[in-house]
Amino acid sequence: MSAVNAVISRKAVRHNFERIKSIVKDSRIISVLKANAYGHGVLEMARILSDSDAFGVARLEEALQLRKAQFTTPILLMEGFFQTVDIDVLLKHDIQTVVHSLEQIRQLETFAKSVNSSQEKLKVWLKVDTGMNRLGIAPSEFDEAVQRLKALNFVDGHLNFMTHFSCADDLKNNFTSEQMAQFYALVDGQDGELTLANSAGILAWPNSHADWVRPGLLLYGCSPMLNRTGAQDDFVAAMTLSTSVIAIKPLAKGENVGYGAHWQATQDTQLAVIAIGYGDGYPRHAKAGTPVLINGKRYPIVGRVSMDMVTVDLGLDHKVKCGDPVIMWGPQLPVEEIAQWSDTICYELILQLTSRVDITFVE
Repeated sequence: MSAVNAVISRKAVRHNFERIKSIVKDSRIISVLKANAYGHGVLEMARILSDSDAFGVARLEEALQLRKAQFTTPILLMEGFFQTVDIDVLLKHDIQTVVHSLEQIRQLETFAKSVNSSQEKLKVWLKVDTGMNRLGIAPSEFDEAVQRLKALNFVDGHLNFMTHFSCADDLKNNFTSEQMAQFYALVDGQDGELTLANSAGILAWPNSHADWVRPGLLLYGCSPMLNRTGAQDDFVAAMTLSTSVIAIKPLAKGENVGYGAHWQATQDTQLAVIAIGYGDGYPRHAKAGTPVLINGKRYPIVGRVSMDMVTVDLGLDHKVKCGDPVIMWGPQLPVEEIAQWSDTICYELILQLTSRVDITFVE
C-alpha cells in the first residue's frame, strides 16, 4: 500500500461539469484534458466528461492517447501542430488544430502540394493574439491568415476563431475587456464560431462565453480566480491528497526541527512526522504554518519539507496517534490555500504529484 494517496471523486467532477453548464447556458464546452487532465488521469476524466462537446489537449501525443482509447469526441489540439509531418496525423485521426502563426500556414501550404482531392478536411481554429503575447496571429496579420487558410482545399473553409486571456483571474484589471473588444471587432463579419473563455472567463466575464468555452481548472474543483477557492463558487475539489502519521515525538523548548534548523520551538510541544515530502510532489517551499488536517483538526507544518517526510506541531494537548490519516489538501482543506502558503498556484500542486503517489477513483 502506498504511503501517499490521491483519491479522486468522479461525483465531484460531474458536479463541476454541470455547474459550468449552468453558468455558460448555451455555450458548448471544450473540456481541457491537457497534462494528464491536470494530474487527475486523462482517460478516466475523459470517461467522466463524456458529455463534453469536445476535448482540448496541448500536445499531439495527448490527442492520440485519447483516440487509441477509442474516444470519438472531437479533439482540439490547442497548442497546434509543431511540424509539417504532424498534419497528416491530424487528418488521419480527425483531430482539429489551432493555427497561431504564419509559419504554420506556410507548413499547411507545403503539405497541400501532396494532398489529393479526396483527402479529409482539416478543421482549423485561428488563434488571434490580443495581448497575451505568447501564441497567436497578430491583428495586422489576420486578413492575410484568413485568406491563405481559405485558399487551401484540404482545410475546412468554415474557420473558427479564438483568443486567450492573460488577466481574467483579476477582476480589478480591465485588460480582459480590452482583449474582448479587440477580438470581437476583428472577427466581425466572419461566419466562424468563437471561443474566448478559459475557466476565469467562465466565472468572471460572461461576455466572453460566445459559442464555446474552455474550462480546465474548474472541472477539477479549483478556482482560477485570485484569492478565491472553488468552493466559494460552488465547485467541489475532485482530489484529496492524504498520507499518515508515522511517528510522534516530544520536542523541548528551544530545540530545532529539520534541515537547516529552520524552525525552533518556543515552548515544549510534540511533533507528528508524516509520510510525505517533495519526493511525492508536495511543495518543498511550503512555509512553516502551512496547515494539514488530522482527525478534522488543523495543525501547522514546522521545519522544512524534506524528500520523504514533513513535521507537524501538535502541541501538548492532542489525541493524534501513529497511523492516523493526514489530509494535505482536498474539499476540507483547499489546495488553493496550500498554494498561497507555498508561493505558487494550485495548478502546479495538482500537476506535480510523482509516481510514488497512488491515484484511485471513487464514485
